[in-house]
Amino acid sequence: MFVSGGSWLHPGPVPVQVPVLVLVLQLALWNMAEAIHPDCALVVQHMKAQDECNRILHREEEMINNRSSRTGCPTVWDDIRCWSRAEVGQVVSVSCANVSQLFANNQGYIHRNCTEDGWSETSPPYEDACEFAEDEEAEPETAYFSNFKQVYTAGYATSLISLISAIFVFTVFRKFHCTRNYIHINLFFSFILRASAVFIKDGVLFSDENLDHCFMSTTSCKSVVAFFQFSILANYFWLLVEGMYLQTLLALTFVFQKKYFWWYILVGWGLPTTIITAWILTRNFYDDRGCWDDTDVSVIWWIIKAPITASLLVNFIIFINVIRILVQKLRSPGVGGNDTSHFKRLAKSTLLLIPLFGMHYMLFAFLPETTGAEARLFIELGVGSFQGFGVALLYCFLNGEVQAELKKRFWKWQNRRASCLKLWKNAPLASGPASK
Repeated sequence: MFVSGGSWLHPGPVPVQVPVLVLVLQLALWNMAEAIHPDCALVVQHMKAQDECNRILHREEEMINNRSSRTGCPTVWDDIRCWSRAEVGQVVSVSCANVSQLFANNQGYIHRNCTEDGWSETSPPYEDACEFAEDEEAEPETAYFSNFKQVYTAGYATSLISLISAIFVFTVFRKFHCTRNYIHINLFFSFILRASAVFIKDGVLFSDENLDHCFMSTTSCKSVVAFFQFSILANYFWLLVEGMYLQTLLALTFVFQKKYFWWYILVGWGLPTTIITAWILTRNFYDDRGCWDDTDVSVIWWIIKAPITASLLVNFIIFINVIRILVQKLRSPGVGGNDTSHFKRLAKSTLLLIPLFGMHYMLFAFLPETTGAEARLFIELGVGSFQGFGVALLYCFLNGEVQAELKKRFWKWQNRRASCLKLWKNAPLASGPASK
């Protein structure tokens, strides 16, 4: 903004066209990512600019109260931007690029005169000077996000069905009651929580297109976001527990597994509960704005992000160490025959467990949230939505013991069914003579 050029008078009328542009800005914000989680960054920036303008005006009023003369035009917020104080006769010009990021490529200017009667109306009006050019890519992009939502919805639904089925198998068949499978069940449950949290969050925050999510601040909304963050924390820490457990099995030949089980429970559920409690209290007392789904205050956001990043880093180290142990065992001179094939199968399984360890999340763990937004979206929602399905396959349905037990039960059921059918068919013949 630059100034080219009194009594202190009223700020001047707000142009009639301003509400129209405000509506256009809001619609543009919604259209950016309406299918998934609307990006409220521009709305938040707009609100911050208004708060800053009000603070400037308040300071000016305090200074003016100590003076006898009041000249010029005061700072004013016109629902679009802040116009700083000017003297009578001055012309204030603002480029469209400084009005909003939506007009970053617009070369137009808006002017306002400070007259003896106060601020003049904007000349030309906002919508004329900063013509809102329809983004030619907006419609295809919206269609992309809409289709992408269908993909991750299908992914989480598939994961839910497969995970619930896997838990049923491990719970019903007593043969599978062991520490290893208890850990798997907890991991499955964390994936179920994560998928459920995504559906609940979408349902509460984004089901109503007329609901202004950017200004939503209710207890239910905050509770949903807190539950969503807890599910993510629990999922990452149970991935860590699986890594710790696998390394324990490989590093220690003889280990009393039940001895460590409650430590695993403490890591998998206790740490996420402690972290989310600290985050809720911090947000409640220091940043109780909106729906708690923003990351503006980086210090508070790192209460959640730091433990997740640390768990990924530890899991990555464990993953590398597991590969090292497997390679050493395969190269050992005492390994041969059945042992070699056993370790090769174990090595193959370990490589397949890259998604299980969450190694694909390492790509963005140390980068800002805005870096590679589309790629991050694809990894975290696209690939991540099917991660539970992959884990259920690897740990349950592709497991040889599980397949053998299911085939055995199915064979018994078929035999029992065949026997029942045979008895049913023979029943009339057996009772025929007796009835005569």
